Parts: sequence; structure tokens; C-alpha cells
Amino acid sequence: MAWVSGALLADAQAAPKTINFQFTDVNGKSIRLSDYKGRWVLVNFWAPWCPLCWEEVPELNDLNKRQDFVVIGVGLDYGPEANIVPETARRHNLNFEAIVAGGSRRNPESPFRQVGPVDFYPTSYLYDPNGEIVMFIPGQIKVKRILAFMDTWRQIHSVK
Repeated sequence: MAWVSGALLADAQAAPKTINFQFTDVNGKSIRLSDYKGRWVLVNFWAPWCPLCWEEVPELNDLNKRQDFVVIGVGLDYGPEANIVPETARRHNLNFEAIVAGGSRRNPESPFRQVGPVDFYPTSYLYDPNGEIVMFIPGQIKVKRILAFMDTWRQIHSVK
């Protein structure tokens, strides 16, 4: 892994290149990474009690409006009541592609572990249009850095 512009890039030798995660969102819809082939996917982990998570919501909502981008929000560590996840998402105006109630980050059986570890909130993982994990973002996102990374990636891969 390597630090680039304040984000940790996934090293192809250190981590699997592709992970086809599958979640069920709060509306019962199945969400698979493969459903978004050709688009950038940011999986953003948050907790209802995390004030830093709510500061980045406007930028995440803006990213999700892009035609080439999808944001999937995974709420974790919310206690015994899963209904707090959609309620919190509404209260903080999360306008993401999907909202998922992921359970506890300490539960080894939690489906979010398909994506990667979450040691604190917020934490995000960015997947390129081929479904390969390309960035691990511990802490708040910086949209300018993500967009700059996307531009560089397109140049390297000759994609417009």
C-alpha cells in the first residue's frame, strides 16, 4: 500500500484486486459491486453517533449525483435497533445509491467485512470502474483528491 494525496492506495499484491461484495440495503434490495461495472463505487462506513461522518455528507451526496459514480453508505455500530440506520440517514440527508445496516464492526460474521477493515469512522473504500479496489480512505473524504485520482487513473488507463 502507498500514501498518495492523503489516501492509502491499495497495493495489488497486498490486497485482492477485486471483491464482489454483496449487501442487502434497508429497503431489501440486493446490492452487488458487479451491478456497477463501469462506474466508480465508494463504500462509506459511518456510525449514527459519529459527527465527522455527517460533515462529509454534502460532498458524498455531490459525488453520488455524478453519472460515473455511486456511493453506498454502510451504517455500523448502531446497537440492537437496525431501524436507526434509515432514520439517521434521513435525518442527515444521505442521498446515496444505497443505505445498508451493517451490524457491528466487531462481529466477524458481519457482511461488511467483505470490503475491508473499519477501525474508526468514517472509513471509505474506492473501487474503480473495473471493480478493483484502488483506495482506502481512513477518515473524512476529500473530493478534490478523489477526483484528481480518478483523472490520473483515466490517463493511465486511457479512459475518458
